[in-house]
Amino acid sequence: MPQNAQTKDVASLTQEEAGAELARLATVLHAADEAYHQKDAPVLTDADYDSLKRRNVEIERRFPDLKKEDSPSEQVGAAPSEGFRKIPHSIPMLSLENAFDESDVTEFDRAIRKFLGMSEADPLAYTAEPKIDGLSLSLRYEGGQLVHAATRGDGTIGEDVTSNALTIRDVPERIKSAPELLEVRGEVYMSHEDFAALNARQAEQDEKTFANPRNAAAGSLRQLDSRITAKRPLRFFAYAWGSVSESLADTQEGAINRLKGVGFATNPLMALCNGTADLVAHYRRIEEARATLDYDIDGVVYKVNDLGLQARLGFRSTTPRWAIAHKFPAELAWTQLEAIDIQVGRTGALSPVARLQPVTVGGVVVSNATLHNEDYIAGRDASGSEIRDGKDIRAGDWVQIYRAGDVIPKVADVDLSKRPKDARPYEFPEECPVCGSPAIREEGDAVRRCTGGLICRAQAVEKLKHFVSRGAFDIEGLGAKQVEDFHCRGWIVELADIFLLEERDRERERRLKDVDGWGERSADKLFAAIGARRRIHFHRFLFSLGIRHLGEAAAKDLARHFNDWSPLAAAAIDAAKEPAVNDASQAALDGSPAWKEFLSIDGVGRTLVRSLVLIMDQEAERASIGRLVRHLEIVPPDAQASGSPVAGKAIVFTGTLSRMTRNEAKARAEALGARVSGSVSSKTDLVVAGPGAGSKVKKAAELGVETIDEDEWLALVGDA
Repeated sequence: MPQNAQTKDVASLTQEEAGAELARLATVLHAADEAYHQKDAPVLTDADYDSLKRRNVEIERRFPDLKKEDSPSEQVGAAPSEGFRKIPHSIPMLSLENAFDESDVTEFDRAIRKFLGMSEADPLAYTAEPKIDGLSLSLRYEGGQLVHAATRGDGTIGEDVTSNALTIRDVPERIKSAPELLEVRGEVYMSHEDFAALNARQAEQDEKTFANPRNAAAGSLRQLDSRITAKRPLRFFAYAWGSVSESLADTQEGAINRLKGVGFATNPLMALCNGTADLVAHYRRIEEARATLDYDIDGVVYKVNDLGLQARLGFRSTTPRWAIAHKFPAELAWTQLEAIDIQVGRTGALSPVARLQPVTVGGVVVSNATLHNEDYIAGRDASGSEIRDGKDIRAGDWVQIYRAGDVIPKVADVDLSKRPKDARPYEFPEECPVCGSPAIREEGDAVRRCTGGLICRAQAVEKLKHFVSRGAFDIEGLGAKQVEDFHCRGWIVELADIFLLEERDRERERRLKDVDGWGERSADKLFAAIGARRRIHFHRFLFSLGIRHLGEAAAKDLARHFNDWSPLAAAAIDAAKEPAVNDASQAALDGSPAWKEFLSIDGVGRTLVRSLVLIMDQEAERASIGRLVRHLEIVPPDAQASGSPVAGKAIVFTGTLSRMTRNEAKARAEALGARVSGSVSSKTDLVVAGPGAGSKVKKAAELGVETIDEDEWLALVGDA
């Protein structure tokens, strides 16, 4: 029998299983981001989070056409809390990619050398410093005066915590001998000694105690009343910078020393290392000293020392190429599984969840874990082979939770000696627990899915929640809680209903101000927020539809190709007319003009096309989307580009480039809104050719595609 995708090694996943697993990871980690960054109440340990994120990245690398920008690899932090004024970061506060063993560190070094065109023999220095387990903070100084302090937030917009930051003794209100503009970035933390004293005071006053120093530091910094923050013993380590009016130094080490000279506390354990062997050796030294430190760390951060090389390496969407966090190993814990519940997602997937007797693992209290699917519960993998020595999982079992690895949290083992005598094998439901519709498991699919569609409240509500989520329409004031309430009232049944709320309110058909928690002012703010989203970028509109396997990256690829909804919808409808999409051979479908067009788009694969076509083949779905479109002004990608001479163009690089590596050229072109392809076709707009270019230049000439050399390319893009 097929195994659950969640229990399989990445190397053995089918494309269908990979898509389902990426969707699951996105849901789990988005919730974890909100709990960690907005509520200061983590539901996953760092090790859990890192392991899930790592699996997500591994799947995306194997199936790049399935990459989701709403997955952990494309997200930083969480949206700022509504309780604070929002401050945009002039330069985004990005997260770091993680390394978990020495091979990851070696691969990090190898990838950098390849990107820069360096050999293994070329010297390459790094800095290595402890990764503080606290809360990120950005301090902006103008003319030596602190102007504002902001949390990371979602990486682009943070929370204004200026008055709170000024209560931290390591944060000076004024600095001397610094650039006119200086944004200092670092970590707010609490020492073990101060944490213990704070918890003792809290207990004496019968107030809330904290689970760990990180939670205490985050909760203290994000107080709405700065007088409370002032009573909390917070500290700050500076480790980076944002906008500056002049360069701090030529190297990472020199810049950190400059920050220290200006008056900021920096970590004394930072060291300069030559190559990966030095990095790992310093990692071991810090790991051994970890227990003696008076603050929490969860790894060691490596950064390329030369700032010129950092600039060349640049950034991915959410992480710099020139830095990585080498994380410490995670932990194991035993606890009792009290019940197995079933959750239904927006694609109808039935996901079993283990309800656990709360257990602390790595400083976080864990009360549930994902059980993946029915095969995983039964102790089988995708091929029907045994996992956990064939031990099934039952309510009442004592289970070992593995907090690192392919899937976290994961049931690593079951203690059969403690199994209750009345424990019975778990029977996976064949009907949806929400709507009662049949729950079907298709051949080759690891997941059982509800067939109820929009009649299933769980699917309808989850689809609506996705529609208003941050990566989609991001309607302020209309979150998950409000969506559930309005759906229960029958006010929002389908997506278009959101844009009819104000009209129906005016007609007194539905009066929002009469609902508990709402008033005239809050209702007007919501209607204004909805109105502001009637104009939406095409790729965000596509992503908002919640089509299975359609993440933000693929939505952008489709948007760039079709430029508007009408031609995309027409192409999907044409593709749906091919002989029974469900029954036709893939070869027959690939050969059809409509399918060829979709598959010619970089980043779009067969699984996504099949999903898109099946949606457009359903009259009810087409009609629902059509009703939504009538309320919107969809902005095409061409209208979004400004200042870039290559936005929306398809570009091919060929031959040898002398002033940059091919990776650098591709990254630069994509950053300017271009699509980089590996082959020349009639859809190619420009070929950039270096010495040694051959057949691609010849084909470009045959097709009449413009060809330029590297100097002309650099002159074209300039500083755009």
